[in-house]
Amino acid sequence: MNLANLLNNYEEAVAMILFGIGFSNLLLQKNLIKKIIGLNIMDTAMYLFLALKGYVGGHKAPIVVDGVQSVEAYINPIPGGLVLTGIVVSVSVSALMLSLTIRLYRRYHTLDLDAITTQLKKEGL
Repeated sequence: MNLANLLNNYEEAVAMILFGIGFSNLLLQKNLIKKIIGLNIMDTAMYLFLALKGYVGGHKAPIVVDGVQSVEAYINPIPGGLVLTGIVVSVSVSALMLSLTIRLYRRYHTLDLDAITTQLKKEGL
């Protein structure tokens, strides 16, 4: 890969770097809150990537104005709809994960995944 190609597509590179940061955070952290943050970073990177792929320079939003009905004049609305739907699902999943994390903390008094697993083994579950 040459440098000029990377500079022309730096937005996609940023999305991939963000995804890598979130993924490594998800794998390497023991704290449940940090894992949730890593998953949210990964979600954001995917939304950024989808939004970048759906954007076409020089084209307008798919709203018919001045009688222009040519398909080539407008961007595709599907990626934007997918991003909005994904954001709603992501917020719901994050809320559920945080509520379950609160329940785990109230029961085991720690957010360390290894300590919770050790206590579960002691309890025989």
